[in-house]
Amino acid sequence: MLHCLLHLSIADSPRRPNSLNLIHMVPLLRPLVALTASLVASISFAERTHVTVLSTTDLHGHIHPVDYYTGEPAQRGLAKLGSLIKRARLLDPKLILVDSGDTIQGTPFAYHAAVVEPTNSNPMMAAMNALKFDAMAPGNHEFNFGLEVLNTARRSSRFPWISGNVVLASSEDPIYAPYIIKQVRGVRVGILGLTTPSIPGWEDPDHYEGLEFTDPVEAAQRWVRELRRRSRVDVVVVAMHMGLEEDILSGQPIPGQLEGENAAVRIAREVPGIDLILMGHTHREVPSIMINGVLLTQAGKWGEFLSRTTLMLERSDPTAPWEVIGKTATTHPITADVPTDPQILKITEDAYAASEAWLDRAIGYSREALSAARSRFEDTAIIDLIHQVQLDAGDADVSLAVSFNPDARLPGGELTVRDIASLYSFENTLVVVELTGEQLKEALEHSARYFLPAQPGAPIEALVDPRAYGYNFDMAEGVEYVIDLNQPLGERITDLTYRNRPLDPKRKRKVAINNYRHNGVGGYTMFADAPVLSRSNVGIRELIIDWVRTNTDLPMQPSDNWSIKQ
Repeated sequence: MLHCLLHLSIADSPRRPNSLNLIHMVPLLRPLVALTASLVASISFAERTHVTVLSTTDLHGHIHPVDYYTGEPAQRGLAKLGSLIKRARLLDPKLILVDSGDTIQGTPFAYHAAVVEPTNSNPMMAAMNALKFDAMAPGNHEFNFGLEVLNTARRSSRFPWISGNVVLASSEDPIYAPYIIKQVRGVRVGILGLTTPSIPGWEDPDHYEGLEFTDPVEAAQRWVRELRRRSRVDVVVVAMHMGLEEDILSGQPIPGQLEGENAAVRIAREVPGIDLILMGHTHREVPSIMINGVLLTQAGKWGEFLSRTTLMLERSDPTAPWEVIGKTATTHPITADVPTDPQILKITEDAYAASEAWLDRAIGYSREALSAARSRFEDTAIIDLIHQVQLDAGDADVSLAVSFNPDARLPGGELTVRDIASLYSFENTLVVVELTGEQLKEALEHSARYFLPAQPGAPIEALVDPRAYGYNFDMAEGVEYVIDLNQPLGERITDLTYRNRPLDPKRKRKVAINNYRHNGVGGYTMFADAPVLSRSNVGIRELIIDWVRTNTDLPMQPSDNWSIKQ
């Protein structure tokens, strides 16, 4: 380039055969040479590199490529992810691997390891240790079993749990390291953890005793500022157990969430200095989305996807900070073609064998096969079993329960723990509250929001509101009622009776619900101030197992106490 510029300069000058001409040109050439030298220097010192970030989220106790409720093969889990992760490390040994929480709970395998036969080493942490995770942001379901189980899992991990907004009560001191800093090819990468602050809205107080959950946006502003100004990082990554709180196309809030439960959009818009957000909690697969210059990605749930992000960086001088000049993300699905990592299977084989033996334990007998397939559209005997258990265990007048798994089946003949685990898949406990008839009707009206207004000729399946979650549709036993979809919201519950008489709106009844409902989950605010008559410290799943063990007369036919009119 210098030769060309000199050539052009000389060619454009007057042609004089004497050497004086070149001497006179020296002052003219000096700035040109300086400029050219600067260009050459900038080109010679321009340096580019990249950082690879792999992320998982909402693993929920899935390690093995099986459906723990049926024993059938399934394309999911850490053992499958392990193969993709190790393959990626061959391409980039310096990659970063992060999880966004809800890890130690969610399958019968995880429950057995945490509660039935607990050990000092949580199998999920053992598998993640083997895969060399760099960090994990704890989720709300980490608190399901209480702090003792949570802390056992945390102690058995060889990677830090990070969260900048889980603090000691009445302080601003995080109980976890808020962030870590990784050095990758000379690039300083700060990784901040955040946890959904809605945990007190779901969990019993003793499960988070001594802890508070602060505003994640304010926490992000504090810690990102510290990472950028004090720690001088080049890249800021946020691993959060939160997802998108609004529909990106319409801007409308996503229904069914607690206030502040998710904050990915707010943080991307309101917190400067973030390059990448690794989302979780909502179980959505989000390959890549850009908001306000921030790249967001989410790896779905249960180890069904692995998210991969590549950040491209450049600096013009060896002493200059790196700048992100490009970024891209995608999600890789787990398919039958992805091999299972034998190392992960080996590490967890004892825990898996123990849980399978427990799941296959015979506990009772059913004269006929029962199915939950239609349980959200009509009364079914299989859900009436849950009601009967709650009514008996709580000595209640009315029971409210939900069909968590429409795929649940109870076979005719011998019943096992696995059969009941598939029917009731959450770690909920039983709470009996005192409600007036008016409050009970309000709860049923809220539940009826699961459906859209009636449409002539439309099947009931087509009337499910796509914005609603099936696990928020409660059904009642102990009262009789009709859900009339021809009526406006708030007036859909008709013919509401108790023991063949109109339900007295003022009279109080004992109502059995789960602890999540008592805490207002799903928008059931009418339970918030209801007096608590009793509370079980045994999970509802265990109550069902114990009931089946001691009762041979399971309900074979539904009571048909409720129906839908359209």
